Amino acid sequence: MNDKVQITTDINGQPYNRSLMVLVLLIGAFCTILNQTILSTAFPALMKALDINTSTVQWLTTGFLMVNGIMIPISAYLSSRFNTKGLFIIAMTVFEIGTILSWLAPSFAAILTGRLIQAVGVGINMPLMQNIMLTIYPPEKRGTAMGINGLVISLAPAIGPTLSGWVIDNYSWRWLFGMIVPIAALVIIASFVLVKNVIPNRRPKLDWLSVIISTLGFGSMLYGFSSVGDKGWTNPVVLSTIVIGAILVVFLVLRQNKLDEPFLEFKVFKSGEFTLATILSSIVMMAMVGVELVIPLYLQIIHGMSALHSGLTLLFGALFMGIMSPITGNLFDRHGAKRLAVTGMFILTVGTLPFAFITRDTPTIYIIFLYAVRMFGISMVMMPVTTAGMNSLPFNLISHGTAVNNTLRQVATSVGTAIMISVLTNVTKNNQPGHALLKASPLQYKSQMFDATLMGYHAAFWFAIIFSILGLILTFFVTSGNGIHLRIDSVDMKEREEK
Repeated sequence: MNDKVQITTDINGQPYNRSLMVLVLLIGAFCTILNQTILSTAFPALMKALDINTSTVQWLTTGFLMVNGIMIPISAYLSSRFNTKGLFIIAMTVFEIGTILSWLAPSFAAILTGRLIQAVGVGINMPLMQNIMLTIYPPEKRGTAMGINGLVISLAPAIGPTLSGWVIDNYSWRWLFGMIVPIAALVIIASFVLVKNVIPNRRPKLDWLSVIISTLGFGSMLYGFSSVGDKGWTNPVVLSTIVIGAILVVFLVLRQNKLDEPFLEFKVFKSGEFTLATILSSIVMMAMVGVELVIPLYLQIIHGMSALHSGLTLLFGALFMGIMSPITGNLFDRHGAKRLAVTGMFILTVGTLPFAFITRDTPTIYIIFLYAVRMFGISMVMMPVTTAGMNSLPFNLISHGTAVNNTLRQVATSVGTAIMISVLTNVTKNNQPGHALLKASPLQYKSQMFDATLMGYHAAFWFAIIFSILGLILTFFVTSGNGIHLRIDSVDMKEREEK
């Protein structure tokens, strides 16, 4: 598109260049989202440098994801209360402060503090970017806009492990943070000129009790699910935090329905299209993230690959998804969500099924191909159904819809990962040979241990297949359009109620 088409006006009627603003947003989002997975292959180096164990170093990711998940529900209030430009700059500045602290950290405690500060910025920035994209583009072009957004959301986490492995092999772990510092600084500087106020503001009353309940509820659930892989489902801490978190979230929903100005508007679920879109995107996240975690484990343990090379096997699929996201977004604008969703979930299911039958001799190129097929299918489902769900909401509920959708996807990611790792661990443990065989016949013990491990992988992949099939069934209930008609109906209904 040329610049004339891209120039539009902000909430004050002032013209601005939409293309340049989106470019700044995309670079900022890439920096922040990249940090979700940037440390995944750096843990051994960090453990050695800081003299810490595995359970301790895991907190750099667990704590990050928890704080990120806690901040997302608060984003709806922040988007309404503060102007777009100021909020984006604050989010990027907070992220930059955390990144600098992690870069220069003298101890593990300092790195963890920096990571938690980073997560605050990321938790604000992710939903804010989606809100901006849904605001500055008309409904009939939102598919393409969200497809561009999906390119960053897909690529950044996937590049993280590969980039991390390369940096660790060639430089100090500190440069995982140091290389981001100048890029984030340039984004902040550019934001003062190129980012404009595009989301209308109002002064909603903040219910602090809701903030506390949301923080404790979602934080407790995320902690519980993220601890399953290390502690197991029967651990009292895991069970209690999940149950307490779920109870608090129920209290949160009940309280919001009674407030005149809800902290988080759960009435978005009155839209059947939005509800279905949220369920589908959560299912896709569960099927996607768990497999992303299990495949590198399979390649490292069964094929003996390094962390860097196992991460590289996922890179092609991630690039494929990134390339396809804008294309599927454009197809959504022209044809709606249903055909894309049905086709995409079918491809995802078919692409996952062969993983349940992999052996110790399965070629790596076969794994790369199947993973790329899965990511192609996901690209046809994730952003199209999410955009259709958002289009079904009246404009004043979009920020709440974004917050709810992102929060539930975050929880679904934790649940999917927890279940797949626990299935993998338990099935492997139940089928492994006795230690007596290790002394009697070491080679036979090793062979049976490999078989037990493969059974664990097969069981974990069957879990992903079941969720893919469930998602495929649900896609047949997606409406044929792109949700715009539902959005108009919702707006008209609201106007009639006000009259």
